[in-house]
Amino acid sequence: MTRPATLHTAHTHELTPPLLDGIRAFLDTAFDGDFADEDWDHTMGGVHVLVRGDGGDLLAHGAVVPRRVVHADRSYRIGYVEGVAVRADRRREGLGGRVTAALEGVIDGAYAFGALSASEAGAGLYASRGWEVWRGGIAALGPRGLLPLPDEEGSTYVRGGPEPRAGALIFDWRDGDIL
Repeated sequence: MTRPATLHTAHTHELTPPLLDGIRAFLDTAFDGDFADEDWDHTMGGVHVLVRGDGGDLLAHGAVVPRRVVHADRSYRIGYVEGVAVRADRRREGLGGRVTAALEGVIDGAYAFGALSASEAGAGLYASRGWEVWRGGIAALGPRGLLPLPDEEGSTYVRGGPEPRAGALIFDWRDGDIL
């Protein structure tokens, strides 16, 4: 039987340091230790969606943060999805879908479109919700100019945005993993 879970949204500035520490620990565990300081930094500065169990324990998390992306000679302010995870013993209960739905609401209400880089494990969730793989190139505009990111091609998904889904998406620069 599925235990009750409550969903809460808050901007990073509304989260207390102990809660942020708990989210970071949760993400470290959920990503099996493959969640670097740069990944954590990428998750900050936007809206967080938290799903908590009846005892207050964190069951799922996701965030949407502002980014700039250039496509076809136009700059867009987009919502970029970061740090989506569900506690291992509560997966396949729809919690990831609840988090994603709340993130989509933020994106639809505040940004030109949404984007994310999906893991193999997460790709099915996003595809089932109507997110589409970007068929064009992926790059970042960095300190030394344009940096193509061929490893991100095929795993970068968008919600809304420019049509046709071709040509390069050029993202703003970030330290660590670019996307």
